[in-house]
Amino acid sequence: MANTKELSVEDKLRALYDLQLIDTRIDEIRNVRGELPLEVEDLEDEVAGLSTRLDKLKNDLESIEEVIKSKKNAIEEHKESIQKYTKQQETVRNNREFNSLTKEVEFQELEIQLAEKQIKEMKASIEHKKEVIAQSKERLETKSNHLKHKKSELEAIMSETAKEESFLSEKSSEYQALIEERLLAAYTRIRTSVRNGLAVVSIERGASAGSFFTIPPQTQVEIASRKKIITDEHSGRILVDSSLAEEEREKMDQLFSNI
Repeated sequence: MANTKELSVEDKLRALYDLQLIDTRIDEIRNVRGELPLEVEDLEDEVAGLSTRLDKLKNDLESIEEVIKSKKNAIEEHKESIQKYTKQQETVRNNREFNSLTKEVEFQELEIQLAEKQIKEMKASIEHKKEVIAQSKERLETKSNHLKHKKSELEAIMSETAKEESFLSEKSSEYQALIEERLLAAYTRIRTSVRNGLAVVSIERGASAGSFFTIPPQTQVEIASRKKIITDEHSGRILVDSSLAEEEREKMDQLFSNI
């Protein structure tokens, strides 16, 4: 390719406008994807979050069931202690020993009551968690199916446009290499600061494309002479004359049609 220092102002303008046409085409391809990549990413995060929550709920359920099992075992131990103390009461030698054993029996009975109350509460908690797990499973299934659909949709679009986008990205790099660093930096700055990404526009009916501000006749003559880089004082965009724009559009249309 030609060295950037050898390019005339007209060649620079043509290269800039060509780059703009290529980048605009890339923008259009990416706009077709729209918010899909972000939607897929958000859904992936949501599915991962729901899966983690579901796992935690299941672990909580298992922990509660283990505690219930432990409490039931403790109740059996308390019952055994009651039997032991009741049997000992039959062989006591005085009231003090009898009363002491009676207190032990009462303590064991209280422990059984407490354990049974706790088991009842935990069983209620299990029922609640089972409902939450069922709801979470249903939501996870819905979100997973939605994610699968969105991924399929995105993959279909990507497969259709991947070849064209790759080709255009290479062409964009080629045209960027033609443009001097300072000019390319200005192009990039303008492109990122305007909503539609148009940094280079043509003069249409006396105004810059997409603008209602009229370009003074003298400035229009200077733009048409292609002797220097001129920007729109209102939008900051680089301006080219309509004839040059038409010629480059035809050239780029031919390039795009061969993809």
